[in-house]
Amino acid sequence: MKNTCFILLLMLAAMPSVFAQSTVSLYSGTIPNSIATDMQEKSITLENGGIRVSNVVQPTLQVFRPAKDKANGTAIIICPGGGYARLSMDNEGSDVAKRLTEMGVTAFVLKYRLPNDQTQPDKTIAPLLDAQQAIRLVRQRAAEYGVNPARVGLMGFSAGGHLASTAGTHFSKPAGNDATTTSVRPDFLVLLYPVISLSDSLMHAGSRTNLLGIKPSPDQIRLYSNDLQVTTQTPPTFLVHAADDKTVPVQNSLRFYEACLHHKVPAEMHLYPLGGHGFGMNNKTTKDNWTDRLQNWLDANGWLR
Repeated sequence: MKNTCFILLLMLAAMPSVFAQSTVSLYSGTIPNSIATDMQEKSITLENGGIRVSNVVQPTLQVFRPAKDKANGTAIIICPGGGYARLSMDNEGSDVAKRLTEMGVTAFVLKYRLPNDQTQPDKTIAPLLDAQQAIRLVRQRAAEYGVNPARVGLMGFSAGGHLASTAGTHFSKPAGNDATTTSVRPDFLVLLYPVISLSDSLMHAGSRTNLLGIKPSPDQIRLYSNDLQVTTQTPPTFLVHAADDKTVPVQNSLRFYEACLHHKVPAEMHLYPLGGHGFGMNNKTTKDNWTDRLQNWLDANGWLR
């Protein structure tokens, strides 16, 4: 028995350190742009173990920290997708966070509020408020999390990619009235099959309707079509998309990439011929792994050193 315990201790000692995990509230006091409600958050576990969350009232950050000897000071906040109707918290959240910790990145999965007229005076800005607050919080608590406040990136999948690209193009006039001077500009963007344009020809109808309503004005459509909001100050961007995506046309990524080129914003794009939409970390149609390409890009830009 003693020998067995000794062997187990040796095995545990040889195992790599596991990331620490915790969840923190996004706001310490009153949640901005909110209406008091008795609505309850909903969480559904799918047959394959996937987790889908909706009716978010209390936004949070789930923290995934790398082993201390691997941590490099870079932070990435992840915005799961779900058409602004729900959040895919596992395959576009925690699964990706775990992979990022292997790169030495401190990852944060953002459970952001979804647009809802019953709980928000202005549903169009609720997700952006939460994304910008997440950036503030990580920078303000950088020492606690062991990250460099000048190395905070934003990653988004599908509608979460729309949120990330909105935060990456609308930072000069932050949503809400936060009194702090902490910058809400991400240092870089990682966009996976993102919703970018809300134009009639390229939009994901569900995302646009949920965010802007059934009949948005032309000005609203333009404001939230983020390919039209790129400037020279837009952060460096890494994009991944599948050409056969029938849910969010690949032209969304192409438009954003072209806008980055036009404004001389450093950008790298990886297009797969197949894969459809919502493949998360694993595009089963190829042996190539986009997270490896991302690791190379982050390393080439000095964010993993």
